[in-house]
Amino acid sequence: MHRRIVLLAALLALPSLVNAAPAATPLSQKPRVIQQFTMGWKFIQSDAAGAEKPSFDDSAWVGVTLPHDWSIAGPFSADAASRGAGAFAPTGIGWYRKTFTVADADATPTTARRTYIVFDGVMANSDVYLNGVLLGHRPYGYVSFYYDLTSHLRAGANTIAVRVDDSQQPASRWYPGAGINRQVRLVTTGDTHIIPWGTFVTTPDVSDASATIHIRSTVTNESSSPAKLALIVRLTGPSGAVVSTKDISSGLPLSVAPGATADLDAETTLPKPDRWDLDHPVLYTVHATLLRDGKPVDDEDVPFGIREFHFDADKGFFLNGVHHKVYGVALHTDGGAVGTAVPLGVWERRLTELRKLGVNAIRTAHNPPAPEFLDLADRMGFLVMDEMFDCWTVAKNPYDYHLYFKDWNIRDTTDTVMRDRNHPSIILWSAGNEIHDTPKPDVAIPILTALVKTFHQNDPTRPVTQALFRPNASHDYEDGLADLLDVVGQNYREQEILAAHAQKPTRKIIGTENTHDRNQWVAMRDHPEYAGQFLWSGIDYLGESRTWPTIGSGSGLLNSVALPHGRAFERQSWWSTTPIVAMVRRVSAVRATPVDPGYANATSTDQTAAATPRTAGPPPDPSVRFSEPLLSDWTPKNLEAHSENVDVYTNAEEVELFLNGKSIGTEKLHADASAISFKVPFEPGTLKAVARSGGKIVAAEELKTAGKPARLAFVADSPAMPLTPDWNDVRYVTATLVDEAGTRIPDSTTVIHFSASGPASIIAVDNGNFMDHAPYHATERKVYFGNALALLRATGPTGKVTVTASADGIPAATLTLTTAPVAKEDPNLAVRPSSARSF
Repeated sequence: MHRRIVLLAALLALPSLVNAAPAATPLSQKPRVIQQFTMGWKFIQSDAAGAEKPSFDDSAWVGVTLPHDWSIAGPFSADAASRGAGAFAPTGIGWYRKTFTVADADATPTTARRTYIVFDGVMANSDVYLNGVLLGHRPYGYVSFYYDLTSHLRAGANTIAVRVDDSQQPASRWYPGAGINRQVRLVTTGDTHIIPWGTFVTTPDVSDASATIHIRSTVTNESSSPAKLALIVRLTGPSGAVVSTKDISSGLPLSVAPGATADLDAETTLPKPDRWDLDHPVLYTVHATLLRDGKPVDDEDVPFGIREFHFDADKGFFLNGVHHKVYGVALHTDGGAVGTAVPLGVWERRLTELRKLGVNAIRTAHNPPAPEFLDLADRMGFLVMDEMFDCWTVAKNPYDYHLYFKDWNIRDTTDTVMRDRNHPSIILWSAGNEIHDTPKPDVAIPILTALVKTFHQNDPTRPVTQALFRPNASHDYEDGLADLLDVVGQNYREQEILAAHAQKPTRKIIGTENTHDRNQWVAMRDHPEYAGQFLWSGIDYLGESRTWPTIGSGSGLLNSVALPHGRAFERQSWWSTTPIVAMVRRVSAVRATPVDPGYANATSTDQTAAATPRTAGPPPDPSVRFSEPLLSDWTPKNLEAHSENVDVYTNAEEVELFLNGKSIGTEKLHADASAISFKVPFEPGTLKAVARSGGKIVAAEELKTAGKPARLAFVADSPAMPLTPDWNDVRYVTATLVDEAGTRIPDSTTVIHFSASGPASIIAVDNGNFMDHAPYHATERKVYFGNALALLRATGPTGKVTVTASADGIPAATLTLTTAPVAKEDPNLAVRPSSARSF
């Protein structure tokens, strides 16, 4: 599934505060104007003295478009200060600058307008300047923040400068990227306005028959005189049609003094609501307009979903009255070849593939995500655990967030909750992951108490959890810390959390991080009180490498280009309701899997724990936690007579295996969820698995022995969907090395050369191999398990794009895509771009 990613047409048509023309039209006629602030930046990867000053000469700097992660350009190096945890990627200091023009009327000190700059994240330790004046500092790279520019704006040219600094290393346990790696925009409002992220929409009562919708806008009067304020609320449904209009307090305005804030509340009842659900992720929109003395001075559009959910201590999780197991995965923030400046098209591909496996929930490990990621989760119907921190006051790295926690944790939590609380996808807030403060309850309990209070003050509708770190060792279940949580979360050690529930049956419990081990799945499957689990991890990620030359962790269901590992099909057989059957060659009889990643190197010998990729390749990577390969091909290196161990994954009642048309045997589905295993004498040809339920074939899969390389199979995601010249809209093209019959060849040495002509360019290449250190920002890549991919972005609004893949000794392959202009936003599209935010 790929849907067009669009911008609001209104943004393209508005006279811009950031245009270069000195005669820019004033914005005073519009209550609130939101503008992209991502084009025309200059960048240098060094500490340039005096770069904050408007007079500084940046003519030699490189032009960039935001979001921008400078670290992903490499080079990756064994002696990098970031070490394996940071993917052996470069770190240091960088500067960004942008000069823009302001109309005279908008820069007048007496204007009744306020202009803010909003950053959705800057990695890390950012200092922001306007015309040489320091606006502020934010250390945490994962939170959105803003500054009021009004008092420092000048008529004519203005210069924003941003210094980012991650030179002190190591500072992270995974790859964080570097730079202004999330969206940036300008927001202009009246001096009497809704505060940033100030409108909160809740649905306190929801049923089939009706839904109560409550809207609260927190407003401030920054003018010099009292204001009589009222709020007009217009509600539109999933189709875009108006469904309800209500004037706050029956039209009676509220008097607000200069410098004061106030809450304005409106409430309406909607009959027969269209409820947000996993398979029906529909959204409504609140259009809130603030009136001062009867005239509009600010407005805000807030998408939201109508749904009811709760956790039950005995039965787990319910959404709209229906029980669901939370089939979750943890995701870090990088997007492989694009680093941490991730277009939504990358996330859409990834979430689509995870959905096929039965995944219905995401844990944003271990930090708040970009806000547009949550927009996508809303529109694709995923549940989300929105996590705040990986550490509190006790360090995991010398220069991580523990240095800033005491000064910033409440501010960062408040800003994040206010920003994210209208997303229907979010069902849990997480106060932290494997927090090492917990062995000292006199330290940890006051911190957690304050965090839970902060979550609840800003959002009383959602429960708070925490990924507890060895709670039996730190006595979290005995000293009261665990019971500060609305839902108790624990990483791994499933029997411990089940025992904690048995000790106190009122506890609501969830697995916040779990391995791919079969026994951990069975623990959740067979205990209704166990609401769900979040696997570590959903997708391979950069960083957390144990040793060079590997630059990432291969613990995902999917690799970095969203192709499935072998373990993904085992999980699909457990979590998906769609009939499936899949085969893997198991290279050895016993596989070792860590039962407690992050704690120790203890292993289990579970015969059914899934391992590394579904296709053949290089030797096992010593830094990958799950080091046993499962190979989904019938092309072993040894083509002579020998035996192969074949595991079959299915959710059907039985499986029959055939080799070259001859039955190897039939076996029933195992009640303990273990794989159906066969010992198969190898011979070249076709291995086929047939799954049956009720005596009928419901699924089948074939693996064939590959011959010599003959051609490239070359395909694009959603080839019929035009590309648009929107930063978020990217398209993957995949080149697969195949034989004459089209069977994939599990090769990892052939180099694929990509090129594009027409109004599009190749922005990155990838193959999912974390031992390949070739630049991502290139046009060629070795295949990995037979596959290499390129990412394209349109550079113009109309025309045809021809993409070519070639390799030495193999005929070139081409495909054609089209481009189209950015269109007016369709409320039914999967993606709401960040440039369309109301703040």
